Amino acid sequence: MLTFHQLLLFVLATAVLALSPGPNQAYMLSRTLSQGRAAGIVALLGVETGFTVHLFAAAFGLTAFLLVVPVAYNALRFLGAGYLLYLAWRTVRGSGTFGALKRAVPAETPGRLYRMGFVSNVLNPKTAMFYLSIFPQFVAPMRGSVLAQSIALGLVHITVSTVCNLLVIFAAGIIASRLQREPAWERIQRWLFGGLLAGFAIKLVFEERR
Repeated sequence: MLTFHQLLLFVLATAVLALSPGPNQAYMLSRTLSQGRAAGIVALLGVETGFTVHLFAAAFGLTAFLLVVPVAYNALRFLGAGYLLYLAWRTVRGSGTFGALKRAVPAETPGRLYRMGFVSNVLNPKTAMFYLSIFPQFVAPMRGSVLAQSIALGLVHITVSTVCNLLVIFAAGIIASRLQREPAWERIQRWLFGGLLAGFAIKLVFEERR
């Protein structure tokens, strides 16, 4: 079992990761601002489910394969970047995935919101890198099964991430309700989040492994 001090450090590390700007957060915020809190929460569920893929990949050692085989890592990296560019295009376009506030455009279904949040996170190799870099600092063979410890840490991370992002989504929902009265807000939010997603895609392409 982790000591209270170790658990606190791990919770702080995961909270910082959850609150740091990134493609997952940009996606959830854009859905919240364009379609409401419920849509943001469904997108969050998809993102958090994506974490379980990285969790079990790290726990069973599959993530290590991505590190020792550059081709595998790069393939995932470019797939993730391409998917982010696709999301950015749909955002700026103002229809489909992200839509715009008070437009006569059909809202995305919960199933699609969930799937896109899931895929966006699964194709993010930085999530895998987080698990591989942070877990060894808190897992000790003398405390029992390494697999069980890794899964327990992953569940703590998912819980902290969910709580942090729920706070962000509810805050965004309050802001959106006030900004919907601004005619220029529709265009601003589309270009803002589209630009953020495109920026994360470019960063992912040119960022080297660490």
